[in-house]
Amino acid sequence: MKVNRIRKIEELLQDMHSLSIDYLCEYFNVSKNTIRRDIAEMDKSGYIKKVYGGIVLNENEPAQPEAEPEHNWVMNTTNLEEKKKIAQLAADLVEDEDVIYIDIGTTTALLLPYIENKKNVTVVTANIHAINAGVEGEKFNIIATGGTIYPPSKAFVGPSVTRSLNMYNISKFFMSTIGVSIENGATSASPLDCEIQYLIATKPGKHYLMMDDSKLDAPSLVSYNALKNFDSVIMNKKPAQKYIEHFKNNNVELIYSKY
Repeated sequence: MKVNRIRKIEELLQDMHSLSIDYLCEYFNVSKNTIRRDIAEMDKSGYIKKVYGGIVLNENEPAQPEAEPEHNWVMNTTNLEEKKKIAQLAADLVEDEDVIYIDIGTTTALLLPYIENKKNVTVVTANIHAINAGVEGEKFNIIATGGTIYPPSKAFVGPSVTRSLNMYNISKFFMSTIGVSIENGATSASPLDCEIQYLIATKPGKHYLMMDDSKLDAPSLVSYNALKNFDSVIMNKKPAQKYIEHFKNNNVELIYSKY
């Protein structure tokens, strides 16, 4: 249980970059002493920094010697290999001339390197990681939504994002989530991010949910779309039978890595 909780805290930090002790207590339904013990253990690894009332992601954590020369956010991404599996599978859904939307998060941003061979793909995104990766790769037409930068999710939020979503004819939406459940659907930890994700759920086009198995049965603060509303769910491994049946009963394509 403790190991799973620490792993989930690392996942949350990747998406939010800062977490309060009060938020973690409420999220996991445990005491402050329990969370403080988890933080003490994580602090030994240098992965986090303790701040007043909570923790932040240690952006200055040294890269491991064997790491490839990638963006810092890539090297610091938890479950990186699993998320790369998801990105590779999602890349097969992108075709030449597509106009796609890349949602917040690291899993979705990892999609870009795997679609560099596609021709004339236009990427609309509020995801700062995706913008940086796309600009450096020079393989895509990148449209940044603009807006106010929201540091916890490393993304733009606000009316500018909404205007962009209403302006462009986007054919495919590659979405992320902090956690899901059959009852709550895909969720977000931030109402600011969720407001945009909720709008996207109403847009015409194909909607794909990219998530690793740690997100299962771990809904967060705000729901933005029911699982049955996605065209496909893309995962690193086969999920529990209840999810397989739910997707099948609602005509949601389940795509997962066999390796």
